[in-house]
Amino acid sequence: MSADRSDADRPAAGGPVRHIPVLRDEALAALDVREGGLYLDATFGAGGYSRGILATPATRVLALDRDPTAIAGGFDLVEEAQGRLILSQDRFSNLAGAARDLGFSGFDGVVLDIGLSSMQLDEAERGFSFRFEGPLDMRMGPEGPSAADLVNTLDEVELADIFYHFGEERASRRIARAIVHDRAITPYTTTLALAQMIARVAPNRPSDIHPATKSFQALRIAVNDELGELARALVGAESLLKPGGRLAVVTFHSLEDRIAKTFFATRSGRGQAASRRLPGEPEAKEATFSLPKGQPVAPSQDEIKRNPRARSAKLRFGIRSEAAPRGLDEALAKLIRLPQHDAKGR
Repeated sequence: MSADRSDADRPAAGGPVRHIPVLRDEALAALDVREGGLYLDATFGAGGYSRGILATPATRVLALDRDPTAIAGGFDLVEEAQGRLILSQDRFSNLAGAARDLGFSGFDGVVLDIGLSSMQLDEAERGFSFRFEGPLDMRMGPEGPSAADLVNTLDEVELADIFYHFGEERASRRIARAIVHDRAITPYTTTLALAQMIARVAPNRPSDIHPATKSFQALRIAVNDELGELARALVGAESLLKPGGRLAVVTFHSLEDRIAKTFFATRSGRGQAASRRLPGEPEAKEATFSLPKGQPVAPSQDEIKRNPRARSAKLRFGIRSEAAPRGLDEALAKLIRLPQHDAKGR
């Protein structure tokens, strides 16, 4: 997720930039960027983190983004970095594979900014926002089913599950029922048509967020497998970082933060008590991260004032130990799946 800054806020590499990541300075501090270090910016966006890292002499950056528009927009920075920046189009869930394919290993830091950039939100043709009339798309990359595909083909129960579990939308069944009824007459193809229907069948008080906010978030998460992407990216970063390397993760809603929090808690051994193990119970795995105090880090009121989209952001970070990486475990896996159907409370 990005914020707007003035042209006076000029990074050392790449010149002024229209969008700056939320909690940029705090994330760079968490990375403890050092001269000559190797870093992975797994969510390049407009290049804010990469620029910040490249401001430290002799640093090298591998940057990834699944959005071809972001890749095209980063070519100038690649040239200006004079060989210190490699930019590759790929999902951040494949960061480990992408790094190894390009011959990189032993990273000093990995940063993940898990959220939609201001550029994507402001492009009506991408279909992420109900503030503009646009196609009901929501794909971060060019491949896979769109939001319209899901809305017009999934059954009522599947749609309700997406809205309830990925959007925490209490009116999920009501919205899903209305979609299935309406699409039999006219399929949903635009953002405003869907947003207006949701506002009609599940209105909020005037002081609340727009009635379609949670449903649009849920569809975007489902279309892009955002929770699965995040879990796989965390596991991949764990495998790439060298001892003492740092992982910094910025999230923007409770579902993302729950995954980051669970990952760091289980990897650091938080809450484990070896002396209380039952007979035959397996020993606790060696911690792969240590967690500095003072987390999560939230944006300052000044940053929120400049960019209201920053208000829900949280930064969590950890320092890699010498322990072997663990891979995707059940604690993470259960957070990225849709639970079994439960009709209560919807």
